[in-house]
Amino acid sequence: MSPILEVSDLSKSFGGLKVTKGVNLSVNPGERHLLIGPNGAGKTTLFNLIAGDLASDSGSIRLNGKNITKLTTAKRAQLDLARTYQILTLFGKDNLISNVKLALLGKMSLRWKCWGAFSTERALDKKALDILEKVGLDSKAYLPLEQTSYGEKRRLEIAMALAQNPTILLLDEPLAGLSTEERETITTLLQGINRAITILMIEHDMAVALAFADRVTLLHYGEVITSGTRQEVVNDPRTKEIYLGH
Repeated sequence: MSPILEVSDLSKSFGGLKVTKGVNLSVNPGERHLLIGPNGAGKTTLFNLIAGDLASDSGSIRLNGKNITKLTTAKRAQLDLARTYQILTLFGKDNLISNVKLALLGKMSLRWKCWGAFSTERALDKKALDILEKVGLDSKAYLPLEQTSYGEKRRLEIAMALAQNPTILLLDEPLAGLSTEERETITTLLQGINRAITILMIEHDMAVALAFADRVTLLHYGEVITSGTRQEVVNDPRTKEIYLGH
């Protein structure tokens, strides 16, 4: 099986600080791959490099066999890569359905239409409602974003990523800051995502994340320390020393 995502010898520095040091990472189609490491390990920087939000200093990134290292974020999205962010990035003055419709437009020819009202596109409304239903938010579709909970905003961000019909989804701490009930809701949501979508996830809740992951990669100071099945990584003494604390 060929990897859907292959990162080779990827490095990034900010001035004299090396935040990513020759990272190698391979993710197979349909896999749930967990990226772990202490704060400052370089996990989000790696996500930014994969998604195109940052340019690497050296190394390469291949998506479905295609070298995307020099492509813009927008072009990577057109190649079916989607992501969520550690800090929510939503359209705060709109309602939920408008947020999803905007995400849908990113990969539709309709985005070039220069006439007509956005609100009259019934087929677009239907697609957006279907996606909101998948994350349990269809009943709140027309609610202003400011009237929703933090957990609902997290679900909306996942809905917007799914609206892009990705083959690979990068999730940056989707459970961060949530109540116990909200964490259970989003965990159930993530477990229900079709295996046609590959997931690479950063998460600090080890109990939930390890139950979700097929494979795990541990980063520390921008370097891959170990990578393998969840049991292999948990049993590695370096994981216990660097991350698990025992």
